[in-house]
Amino acid sequence: MSDMGTHMKTTIEISDALMEQARRLAARENTTLRALVEQGLRGVIAEKKRSTDFRLRRASFKGNGLQPGMQDAGWERIRETAYEGRGG
Repeated sequence: MSDMGTHMKTTIEISDALMEQARRLAARENTTLRALVEQGLRGVIAEKKRSTDFRLRRASFKGNGLQPGMQDAGWERIRETAYEGRGG
């Protein structure tokens, strides 16, 4: 979706105090209230997206790889050994 495409007109209710702060900030930054609102919404959306993206934690262990006798083993043999005696 492009920012330069179409625009939707909408009405939102904002507290008077927040609106006044936003107007002052827009004037100080030499920008529009609309640009500030869009910037804020983009930031919130990006933050929420980042917090929901799955990241596998780093779980490396020091060592020299697989145990002796397992270096050339296939996945089936490795799995059998890992679940040996555990009903797997």
